[in-house]
Amino acid sequence: MAYVVGLTGGIGSGKSAVAEAFAALGVEIVDTDALAHRLSEPGQPGLAAIRRAFGDGLLTSTGALDRAALRRDVFADPAARKRLEAILHPLIRAEAEAAISAWHGAYGIVVVPLLLETRGLSSIIDRVLVIDCPEDEQVRRVVARSGLAPEEVGAIMATQLGRAQRLAGADDVLDNSGALSGIGPQVRSLDRRYRELAAARVRG
Repeated sequence: MAYVVGLTGGIGSGKSAVAEAFAALGVEIVDTDALAHRLSEPGQPGLAAIRRAFGDGLLTSTGALDRAALRRDVFADPAARKRLEAILHPLIRAEAEAAISAWHGAYGIVVVPLLLETRGLSSIIDRVLVIDCPEDEQVRRVVARSGLAPEEVGAIMATQLGRAQRLAGADDVLDNSGALSGIGPQVRSLDRRYRELAAARVRG
């Protein structure tokens, strides 16, 4: 199996921008949020299981998942969040493992927002990369891009590890507290490091 880097960070930290910078270097990416979204579309096993667990109240008139309503419910109720995770995480893991098995490069990136919180994919991760920025900057970015109120963003952040805990779980840290232009040089440096680590493992 290829060398697997788990990319994580709090909401608004810039995970997607960093993943795009790695992809621009030819690195293969698996985004578990994208997998979760696809698995919860009509006709997919995730949506059927969510409907059984939560009822039809979380469906739109067309039978699609009302994602905003689901988000409100699970962030307000830890037990509901655990139920949702129990439904989706095994499905996401199976899809991620299948995608990783098809990688051709020396290493790849798996983007897992809650990697350090749930540890559901930790057994297939070789190294943890945390995208870091100040918490007030996280709030500012999410409010600007999503229209959520700061209080709503704070509620989401409260379900995630705090900044200090997340940094303590990191093998590598990318500082994304500044402009987007600061991402590229750090990604290129990490790319070289990950290629070296992947090659070293192959050599045994």
